[in-house]
Amino acid sequence: MLFDTKIALIIRDDLASWQKMNVAAFLASGIAASYPQSIGEPYEDASGNGYLRLIGQPILIYGADHAALARALDRALTRGVQPALYTEEMFSTTHDAANRDAVRGVERENLNLVGLAIRAERKVIDKIVDKLKFHQ
Repeated sequence: MLFDTKIALIIRDDLASWQKMNVAAFLASGIAASYPQSIGEPYEDASGNGYLRLIGQPILIYGADHAALARALDRALTRGVQPALYTEEMFSTTHDAANRDAVRGVERENLNLVGLAIRAERKVIDKIVDKLKFHQ
């Protein structure tokens, strides 16, 4: 099935494995919360057990260094795409309000990005992630 939109996560490739997974989970939750239409129907197995709904389209995950993350953020904002973001400082906070404070205290050009999530029309995403490689 071909979707009109794409979902892309861009995660800094020098993070520890646990950090990459943590960032991916938080960023995917931002997409799910902001785009409820991206969520599929609940799952059920043959035994009748119910399972939670998931995002109903593929999520492409790219690796990037700090400069490529900053470039992707600039490209997204220039195209009117509002991303979810995760900064390195958020690893040391303990709750959502502290995360927002950590971001609010830094000018955009100084954000220490470790991850972005974006959802937009396919061609727009392609321009934002141009030259990035899938995460290894």
